[in-house]
Amino acid sequence: MLTPLDIENKKFSKQMMNGYSIDEVDDFLDELTIDYEKIYKELQEAKTKVEELDKNLEHYRNIEETLQSTLVMAQSTAEEVKKVARQQADQIIADAQGNAHQSVIDLNQEITLKKKEMDDIKKQLDIYKAKMEALLISQLELLKDINEE
Repeated sequence: MLTPLDIENKKFSKQMMNGYSIDEVDDFLDELTIDYEKIYKELQEAKTKVEELDKNLEHYRNIEETLQSTLVMAQSTAEEVKKVARQQADQIIADAQGNAHQSVIDLNQEITLKKKEMDDIKKQLDIYKAKMEALLISQLELLKDINEE
């Protein structure tokens, strides 16, 4: 690609007859140099801007990849936490059910024991009543015997 300096330094061979006007060619080349220099600078600025934008784009792509990997990691961690929480909840429920079952067994044994104790007390009461009744009957018989004498 020609640079503005190349255009400015371009020289044409001079012809004696029917040639171009040197002043017109020089004026035109001056105008062309100015326009070309302006366009050349704009192109260089555009290239610089494109390079800068490419760097920014690469930077943002890296950020995006990092965010995506972080999101995937966060999702997998969340799933793992949920899984562990479910396992712990299931274990707590299983323990509670086991404890409740054991409590029911213990209470049933205690109820059975209390019923046996109550039956024993009723038997003792019945024995006591029988002894008292026998004592009262024997006392009544004694009173009868004493009254008959």
